[in-house]
Amino acid sequence: MPRRSRKSAASPTEVSITIEAPADRLYDIVSDVTKMGRISPECTGGKWLGKAKGPAVDARFKGTNRRGPVFWSTTNRVIEANRGREFSFETQQSGARWRYRFEPASEGGTVVTESHEMFRRRPAVAWVFSTLLLGGAKDHDEEMHAGMRTSLERLKAAAENPAPERRRRFRRSRR
Repeated sequence: MPRRSRKSAASPTEVSITIEAPADRLYDIVSDVTKMGRISPECTGGKWLGKAKGPAVDARFKGTNRRGPVFWSTTNRVIEANRGREFSFETQQSGARWRYRFEPASEGGTVVTESHEMFRRRPAVAWVFSTLLLGGAKDHDEEMHAGMRTSLERLKAAAENPAPERRRRFRRSRR
């Protein structure tokens, strides 16, 4: 079961979970921003920007998000891309840093820790957006923290019970 520890405002909020899967596979799932919507309750996906084709330091991507009827996008910059160890990025519009760390679990598998912290003061535009459309910055922050637990539980389900490969079906011609 995920455990959550809330630290002071200057420290990151973290959620950790042990997953019976190799760290490289977990990293590949988390760092595929085009499919982030399969594990995140708020992010619906993303698109690499410029010449970026995948996770690399300084690569940028556009993230798309949804909360109820409200949709918005963000511009993000990868700050750490170390396969099987850490994937982290900063969201320019909110001043938030998201980090996924992968460490060996003592009983086997991988401990995945997702964290969220502010790398700079939240811009006024983000405060106004959160207040008017998302119920307030504090409420949205609390919802994101709860969403971290949901994301890791979905990651665990996806990694431990991968969907079977779909076989291409051919229609038989009728004569």
